[in-house]
Amino acid sequence: MKLNLRPRTQPEVNMTSLIDVVLLLLIFFMVSTSFVKQSQITISLPQADSAEVVEEVPDQIDIMITETGSFLVNGRELINSRVETIRNALQKVSGGNSNLPLTISADANAKHQDVVTAMDVAGRLGFTRISIATLNDPEAQ
Repeated sequence: MKLNLRPRTQPEVNMTSLIDVVLLLLIFFMVSTSFVKQSQITISLPQADSAEVVEEVPDQIDIMITETGSFLVNGRELINSRVETIRNALQKVSGGNSNLPLTISADANAKHQDVVTAMDVAGRLGFTRISIATLNDPEAQ
């Protein structure tokens, strides 16, 4: 008995139908997926007991005098340069404590009278630790 042995053929897998099925599943999942907003964390913020604003008394007081004669007390510009306004600003900033150090700095083109006025007001309020800020001239060295 003689058997004819045929050469074995490799089985073929048709990829076309497999790709079609995968694409259809991909489209199905893309359409059926709902994009839900992620849950958010609820934060309970603390509340103040009172609406009272407490101002801290600074370590020192700075009076700046500009070229135009404007006064700045601790960086806040005063509405005018009258003696009463400067006195009220110093009393408010110091909280009545005249032992705080007070520094007066003026522009090089500021009037000397404005500097003397600031020193006079501070002296009348009882400030004894008054200093005047200066800049070293680099050409003099």
